[in-house]
Order: sequence, then C-alpha cells, then structure tokens
Amino acid sequence: MNLRYTSLSRRRALQLGGGAVVLAAGVTGVTGCGTKETTGKLVTTAARIPEPYTVPLPLPAQARPTGRANGTDRYEVEQREASVEILPGLKTKIWGYDGTFPGPTFVARSNVKTLLVVRNSLPVPTSTHLHGGVTPPDSDGYPTDLLVPVGGSADDWKPKTGGGGHAAHMGTSGWTFHEGERTYEYPLQQRAATLWYHDHRMDFSAPQVWRGLAGVFLVRDAEEEALPLPSGDRDVPLMLTDRAFEEDGSFRYPSLDPSLKDEPGVEGDFHAGVLGDVQLVNGAPWPVMEVSNTRYRFRLVNASNARRYTLALERDGKRAGEIVQIGSDVGLLAAPVSHRTITLSPGERFDVVVDFSDVPLDSTVDMVNTLGEKGMAKVMRFRVTKRAKDDSRVPDRLSTPPRVSRGDAVKHRSFDFRLTREDGDHEMWTINGRPFSTDETWAKPREGTVERWTLSSDFHHPVHLHMAHFKVISRSGKDPAATDAGWKDTVDVRPYEAVEVLVRFDGYRGRYMLHCHNLEHEDMAMMANFDVV
Repeated sequence: MNLRYTSLSRRRALQLGGGAVVLAAGVTGVTGCGTKETTGKLVTTAARIPEPYTVPLPLPAQARPTGRANGTDRYEVEQREASVEILPGLKTKIWGYDGTFPGPTFVARSNVKTLLVVRNSLPVPTSTHLHGGVTPPDSDGYPTDLLVPVGGSADDWKPKTGGGGHAAHMGTSGWTFHEGERTYEYPLQQRAATLWYHDHRMDFSAPQVWRGLAGVFLVRDAEEEALPLPSGDRDVPLMLTDRAFEEDGSFRYPSLDPSLKDEPGVEGDFHAGVLGDVQLVNGAPWPVMEVSNTRYRFRLVNASNARRYTLALERDGKRAGEIVQIGSDVGLLAAPVSHRTITLSPGERFDVVVDFSDVPLDSTVDMVNTLGEKGMAKVMRFRVTKRAKDDSRVPDRLSTPPRVSRGDAVKHRSFDFRLTREDGDHEMWTINGRPFSTDETWAKPREGTVERWTLSSDFHHPVHLHMAHFKVISRSGKDPAATDAGWKDTVDVRPYEAVEVLVRFDGYRGRYMLHCHNLEHEDMAMMANFDVV
C-alpha cells in the first residue's frame, strides 16, 4: 500500500480543522489477500542481527504491591529511560515502565481494586491504557488525558489554536493534564483474563509503544484457579513485538520528529503501519525456552504496532502438534478449542496450552509465523530438556461465560474503517468517513444494554473497543472464525470484510472510544468516541 505523506498536507489539514493526519492521494492498492499478508512497510535493521534461537527467553519481573488496605492493592511504577541489551553486545535506550521492556507483569484479582500510581520521568507526556480493562473513564487512558513529565507544566503541552502544533486539529476542549504523577483506578470487576497495558498518548502512541511502553496485566479469579491448568512457572506470558535497530543498537523508527515533542507522524510510505525485521518475544530476539515434557500455558499478546501473526508449531520443519485455546481477549472460553494455527492481529490475546509430553528429550519445537517472510517467519523455540511430573490437564468444561444473542440487541450501528478522500487531493484514515475529534461522539449506547455493531474495512484494521466487551457473531454473513470464540475487545477486520459483533455496555458511564489498533492508523486519528449513558 503506497501512502504518500507530506508535512504540508498535514498543516493544510490542521488549518482546515481536519481531525486526522492527511495523506496525499496515490493509494496503489491494498495488499494482504495472498498467503503472505502485508500490513505495513518494513523498517530494516542496520546492526548485526543475531542468529535465531541463541538468546534465552526472559520473563518480566512480577510487580509487587507497595501497600494493601481495605481490599485495595496499590502499585507504583516509574516511566523512565534505561539502557538494556536486546541485541547481543549492544545497548538499546528504551522508555519503559520501571525502565524495563516489557514492563513488569501485574497479577491482580478480580473484584479487588488496584491503584496504579504512575510517575512520568520521560521527556514527553504519556497516557496509560489498561487494554481490556473495565475501567472508569477518568482512568481509561483516553489519549488526551495526559500525564506530563516530572518538573514540567501542563502549559508546556496544552494544544494551541490555529495552524501548526501537534494537537491543533483537536481544538482546546477535551484535554486534561496531570503533572508528574497520577493514580489510575482499576476496580477489576471482570472475569479472569489476559490483559495488557500500554501508552495511548494522542498522536504518539506508535513511537512510544515502539520504545517500550507496554507490559502484561493478568487478572485471576476463583473459577480459573479451580481448574487443573498448568500453573506456576508453566504459566508464561509471551509478548510478541517486532522492532528494527540502528547500527549502534538504538531503536530505528521513522518518526518525522524523533524527539516526539512536536510534529507527529511517520516518514514516507509508513502510514499503512511500521513493521520491524527483528522478532522479539518478551523483549528478546527469537529466544529459546527450556521446557519439561509437560503441558504449558502461554499468554500470547500481540503488542506489535502493525504486524499480524499466524502462529503454528513445527518440528524439523514440519507442522507438529495443536495449540489448544482456553481463553480469548477477556476471559476463559466455555470449552477448549484446538487449532493448527492461530492468527493474532495487533492488540489481540490468546490464552493457550501446548503439550510437550510426546516430544523426546533434547528435541525442539519451533513456534513459527506463517505470515512472515525470511527471519520474520520464525518466532521462538522450545527445547525439551527434562522430564517432570504433570498433574495438569485441560478439562472439557472451562467456565460459564455470560451469554448473549442477537435478540438481546436493542440497536444496530455500523462503523466503516477506511481511507477517505477529502479536499480533492488528499486521503485520510477515517471511521464512517469522519476524522476524529474530542468534541464529537459517534454513538450513545445505554449502560446495561447490548447493541449489534457492524465493523467494515478496506484494509487490515484490528478494531479495539475501550471498556466494552463483545462477541463476534458473523464475518461477511458467514459464521465467525474458530479463533473468534469467547468474549473479546479486539477483532481482526480483514480487507473488504464486514464483522458483526454483539457489544455489552456493562461497567461505567462516560466517554470511551473505539479505534484501529494498528498504532500508526491510531496516531492518524482512526478513532471515534462513544458515550455510555
């Protein structure tokens, strides 16, 4: 996909009051209909790339509460720069929660309130979003609800009226600022699930997540803990990201303004999405994990900016074994589903079990990406190094998730994600042909109701809803995919496809949003507000 971008066209858009970065005309077509799918433009690495399967899989540290009182857990994290080794022998400057990439893994309990105190020691504002969380609107991580750096002032970051400025197209309403430190409140009145957290700053989510502002957030409950699933050190988060690196080991990303303080957006043809050529799992390139000949539970999180994955297991270059799905984005399935492959779009999570009991000792199993090419067709390796007793199993019945049917829907709405021509010569990413504005609302669903939404697309758009969860009920008039099972917050809407979902608005009243989770599209304001009333 060839999307030409110029600073002039963006400034013209700001003067016109447009709510998205404007793209010059000249889209040559949408790729992605063949075996190898393209969801963006590749950034190549200048540094020496390591051989796959030579780096051990790291496990992020588990966050520890700094206080517990009155049924509430309190955590404190600092967003700061750090120098870490990602490519062997080189140092990479990251922006991380507690200076790590990924950030610490939070393990919280359903219905136990979590307070997350975030201190911003970075040079730019941030907004932390708990992806999949049922969260009050003032703690949701809305993109213009910003935490400015320690020692800074809100006045330094307030949008300016008139042409120019990184937020001029948003106007001056709908922006809030917290100086240095703030507390996010997560009541967690939801089922056990694999969530994740990441930066959501207006216009700059993509480069700030690329630099490391993301981590895994697990919610547990009694229903899940009563199951004989793999646990302890055999319950492992796997956060998938792709990155590119400069010769000195620093991240390579095509920002128009590398300081991320003024002009947003990316260079040249990267607006379809930025892809890296180094596959990372938990921040390590093509890692290897030593396992026993037992079952393992893996929490798969696609935290890449734009890359989609179709994951499969291979031994000696041949397809080997099934991936048993036990959960989707926001909770356990009613019953397990076995897959030969699983496709994850950006933002999606899959809770799966892999059984290594039939793999001989000293043998390996590779996780591969059948959508990838060359090195990006590889993901990671498992090496079976020991025998162990295994009392785990995957029961035929996992949980009793909430039920919903078409007849429960009180209203039908449609949201179309595509490039829209404006002002004769330009095109922009839009929803229903409209650019994003903090002042406008696309829908006002009532709290406690169910609505049927149709999501359509001209490209690969992973559509994410804040706060509200949904069930996929059809794809272009046909049955959902097997991997659509369960309750979700993100769905992969493929080119020229219409996906129907039933959305439940249980949680809180207030302003939330839906948007494309291709982060480059999101930064070009492919977003829309909905108000739960």
